[in-house]
Amino acid sequence: MNEVRTLFENFWICRDGEKETYYKVKRDIPNFQRFVRELLGWKLIHTENLLKLEKRPAHAESFMGILEFTDIRDYCILCVVLMYLEDKEEQEQFLLSELIDYVETQLKAYMNIDWTSFTQRKSLVRVLLYMERLRMLRVYEGSSEAFGAETGQEVLYENTGYSKYFATSFSTDISACERWEDFEKADFGELKEDRGAMRINRVYRQLSVCPSFCWDGNEDADALYLKNQRQWVAKYLNENLGGNLDIYKNAAFLTLDEDDCYGTVHPRDAMLPEAVLLVCAKIQKGVSDGKLEKKENECIYMTKEEFAGLISDCRKEWMDAWSKEFREMDEDRLSEVILGYMKNWLMVRCDGELLAVLPAAGRAAGFYPDDFKGGAAK
Repeated sequence: MNEVRTLFENFWICRDGEKETYYKVKRDIPNFQRFVRELLGWKLIHTENLLKLEKRPAHAESFMGILEFTDIRDYCILCVVLMYLEDKEEQEQFLLSELIDYVETQLKAYMNIDWTSFTQRKSLVRVLLYMERLRMLRVYEGSSEAFGAETGQEVLYENTGYSKYFATSFSTDISACERWEDFEKADFGELKEDRGAMRINRVYRQLSVCPSFCWDGNEDADALYLKNQRQWVAKYLNENLGGNLDIYKNAAFLTLDEDDCYGTVHPRDAMLPEAVLLVCAKIQKGVSDGKLEKKENECIYMTKEEFAGLISDCRKEWMDAWSKEFREMDEDRLSEVILGYMKNWLMVRCDGELLAVLPAAGRAAGFYPDDFKGGAAK
């Protein structure tokens, strides 16, 4: 197996922090370069200090944000800090107070900035810690967390120079982009490209970085390409990423072998995935019993209240098997947590006022043993 999976798992690989990994991946580039360049249509940044695969998806999904960030303000501050570092030389040092003044000046026209607010200070701290983790900043004196506790804390940073490789580059002007859909158009052209390299790139990107690839109608151009070229798509994915390509009526999945997984997987040994497996089992049983109906696109539609009811029923049935946190969690919060997880794994999507349960929810289910004493036998 080549080392492209290492690039998939990491935002980038820095030689100064991961020297062995850096050279291991670098040596293997010829083995996966065609897969990356032609089939995925991605750019591989390769410098003497850094390796980065620009993993631009076919479509934006909710799970693709920065996990550490919790507010839109975080992203705004990140953009401004990147702007600030653009004017700094590599290894140039600067003070937190200088950076704070710059952030406030740049953002005050768009939002209220008040560093006496604990919430806003924590927003900046999240950005700084994220940039430290990716080695864009190096702390020389002080601590970024200290600013979250109290204003007036000083920190001395060094610019490593990696920040100039953070943002993705576009071949077209994106100054007029206002929504995420505009960026998709900028990536794949103003006109919908249903054939050629762009279609190939979309198919491989969706299967490579998303839990599933779903389509609504039989005339979907990307789905037609996948079905017609399934043998070659399966071959190239397996050679580069491992796993097997499974194609159904309205969905396709790249399924990894249990002993050869990478990245975050579902299901895994944790209470939340376990609860989701039970919810999926209840949905599947509802279909087999005729209580839930699959539409032509293989989706099941229900209200948010009906979905919350399924979750509540699961908890009542298997209360003794659930962790203390999930047993005692408020019902609205429980529904929010499980729904959020299922959205991220493309098992559910919001479709107007309804929830659409996607084919991925039918791929796996969870059951407790028949002799489990904490609930009814299955």
